[in-house]
Amino acid sequence: TTPQGEFLFHVFGALAQFERSLIQERVQAGLAAAARRGRRGGRPTAIDPEKLAAVTAALEGGATKAAVCRTFGIKRSTLIDSLARIGWSPAGSRREA
Repeated sequence: TTPQGEFLFHVFGALAQFERSLIQERVQAGLAAAARRGRRGGRPTAIDPEKLAAVTAALEGGATKAAVCRTFGIKRSTLIDSLARIGWSPAGSRREA
């Protein structure tokens, strides 16, 4: 409640903000260095592109999603998310414009 206490509070706040900025700088520099080395962050894809191509071929060939999940050993939610990511939709369910 004193002026000295208020000053000390502001100094500690400024130091914390400065440290946060330094941390952000170091993180961004680290991410840029990793990108230059060819590293990509994030979670790896659940289904690799070759497997996804085989899955879409099976679905276009008339297989059901349940059958595809059993055959390829993937969960239904993973299949649906992966198909949505590539924008795949069954030919029979497309709307005519």
